[in-house]
Amino acid sequence: MSGDASLPDSCDVLVVGAGPAGSACAQMLVRAGLHTVLVDQHDFPRDKTCGDGLIPDAHAALRRLGVYDEVMAQAQAAQHVACIGPRGGRVDVPGSVAVLPRKVLDHILVRAAQRAGALLHTPWRFEAPLLDGQGEGGRVIGARLKSDGRHHELRARWVVLATGAPPQAMIAAGLNQRRTPTGIALRGYVKNEALVGRIRALEIVWHKRLKHGYGWIFPCAGGVFNIGVGLADCFNLAGSTRLRMQDVNLRQVFEAFCEIYAPARELMAGGTPLGELKGAPLRCSLDGADYSRAGLLATGEAIGSTYDFSGEGIGKAMQTGMLAAAAIVKGHEQRLGDGAVRDDYEAAIRALQPRFELYRKASRVNAHPWLADLVIWRARNSQRILRRMSGVLEETANPGNLVSARGIAKLFLPIR
Repeated sequence: MSGDASLPDSCDVLVVGAGPAGSACAQMLVRAGLHTVLVDQHDFPRDKTCGDGLIPDAHAALRRLGVYDEVMAQAQAAQHVACIGPRGGRVDVPGSVAVLPRKVLDHILVRAAQRAGALLHTPWRFEAPLLDGQGEGGRVIGARLKSDGRHHELRARWVVLATGAPPQAMIAAGLNQRRTPTGIALRGYVKNEALVGRIRALEIVWHKRLKHGYGWIFPCAGGVFNIGVGLADCFNLAGSTRLRMQDVNLRQVFEAFCEIYAPARELMAGGTPLGELKGAPLRCSLDGADYSRAGLLATGEAIGSTYDFSGEGIGKAMQTGMLAAAAIVKGHEQRLGDGAVRDDYEAAIRALQPRFELYRKASRVNAHPWLADLVIWRARNSQRILRRMSGVLEETANPGNLVSARGIAKLFLPIR
């Protein structure tokens, strides 16, 4: 699906990036009656490197967007997330989860935005903001876009950047605080009918050979499995003892995952790869970027809407996109100035930060896999701890407490 090549010269809101954040934002804007143009550098449907897991926060966002039933009709539903430790211990954590490749999910979301009234134009790439003539610090009044050698200047009352983890657009907009991502991931799709029914949960594996990260196998529909490795909250940004980008070979980490985890080895040995392994950066913890400037809001993974602990970010991307729309709509309806709109949006994003910080603390499991063994061992013998792990999945419990110093000490207490 490609958008109409004839871009308008102006609109109320220009949303750049038609992933979950951008499509969610655009749909909410047009619902409120705002003339909204949605652009993306790719035609749809298009692939996107991701684990494809839909946890409860994503389900809630999909319901708000009116596409939950359409998504679930094509997704592979599951009732558990399986946590597997370095010694092979396993606990199945109850939760309402599903898997749907982003190529399908994002197409559903962008079509929903179009049905609501958003005007999709592809393939157009954001080059730079248009400014009001007051220098680099001036108000953003639109964007300069490029497609196959053509250039177009589109003026807008507001621009929303939902351009994902690659930093180029955020750098051009003057919002990027660092080029280095928080983490990276590598994934592939493999068809293996023999494992259908044997791998039914979303399986996540921790092991010391996975270098500050984890491996996963998520079952998709039709005998296809999403298999990958992720390293989150692992890169040295200021001289710490974390990994450096140049020290990481994700293909070696992937090979290590297949060596240490028998189902991964069996999946790859007996399956048919559907394309190449693909890598992608991760931006986590609502960190590393400014959220706005006059006339422009940034949202989704461009501002780090992915969780450090698990690398999950689809739900939070949609949520932040809808928060950007809500701030713009409120400003439009109440005739608020730029400052008030930006304050509303940034306050809404800051309200999410405590939970992101808890997940950042929980990511110490990735650096110290023995913690996974300890938590899994106790959860296998304690319904209370299993309920807490389920609460983390449902976002009703604090993940950081499980692996805080106090929480770890409690794990050594007698089981009750």
